[in-house]
Amino acid sequence: MAKALCGLIVVDKPVGLSSMDVVRRVRRAASQGAGQRRVKTGHAGTLDPLATGVVVCCLGSATRCVEQLMGLVKVYDAQIDLSAYTCTDDREGPREPVVVNTLPQRDVIDRTCATFVGKIEQIPPRYSAVHVGGQRAYQLARKGQRVAIAPRVVRIDAIMVLGYEWPLLDLRVTCGRGTYIRSLARDLGVALGTGGHLASLCRTAVGPYTIDQAQPIKRFEVPITAVDLLPVPA
Repeated sequence: MAKALCGLIVVDKPVGLSSMDVVRRVRRAASQGAGQRRVKTGHAGTLDPLATGVVVCCLGSATRCVEQLMGLVKVYDAQIDLSAYTCTDDREGPREPVVVNTLPQRDVIDRTCATFVGKIEQIPPRYSAVHVGGQRAYQLARKGQRVAIAPRVVRIDAIMVLGYEWPLLDLRVTCGRGTYIRSLARDLGVALGTGGHLASLCRTAVGPYTIDQAQPIKRFEVPITAVDLLPVPA
């Protein structure tokens, strides 16, 4: 039997797959490459199915690094639609259009974004995996139950405006663990007096692991071997 695999692989997750879907595909390809029935596999940070980009997968004994990797700084490219809210805070939910009589100008956008940089209180989306009374918030929301989620402190290191043409605002967000970009989209809308939901999201980096080194999902239709893996961080 081949030597047990141990290391990391960076995946470019496409729209429509969950992070666990990615893990299952990587695990299958790794198990085939290692000649083993099952290679232990985990991921270092969830992406919603509608999001794309970097998912860092840990194989074999490298799974012990998951918590360490989850603490790394994340970078996201986000497009926010300021013309409506949704119950999911992204484009998956039905639109709740907002009438905006005066469109926010770029200088107002810049100043408002700056108020969200630093340690801030943020309420996670109703449709999220946050636990509320022993259940996931999204499970309660799907049952039509009222979901009261306590705010939590998150860290946003930087927000760069990449482009703005009403109603779409393109941002690059650098942040710490546990930050919901969907919540940021919603809260920006509230602060601007507009709507606000996430139209698209791509995670471009988790610490030093970037989209440039990420493997497309089709790569995992063939086996993974040790030469495909990045070393375990020190």
